[in-house]
Amino acid sequence: MATERAPMLADDHAQTALDFLSASDREFDDGDILQASEKLWGAATHALIAVAQRRGWQHGSHRALRDAAERLSNEHGDIRIEYEFAISEKFRSNFYNNIMEDIELYGDRPKVHDLVHRVLALL
Repeated sequence: MATERAPMLADDHAQTALDFLSASDREFDDGDILQASEKLWGAATHALIAVAQRRGWQHGSHRALRDAAERLSNEHGDIRIEYEFAISEKFRSNFYNNIMEDIELYGDRPKVHDLVHRVLALL
């Protein structure tokens, strides 16, 4: 018999985002680029879910998360939120297709870290 899980709250999503950032760093250090890419994507999405959930915004789809990033960018006059979310989407694609070059992988990682911390600061 399966037990029902309580839905994650905004604080849970925020912590998961930070946990995924740390896990991503470990995966990169271990050379597992695909898993590291997935964790970066997960960190970005959980950070956005936390803020969207707290504000009562839709957050149950990729499109809703992209919209949340755009709304936050506009609301705070910070285009980096939307831009860095687009970078996190590259890591999502990389997880599935292994398409990113080393220069992108290592140059764009800090931008996703920045996104997560910038978005979580809005909680």
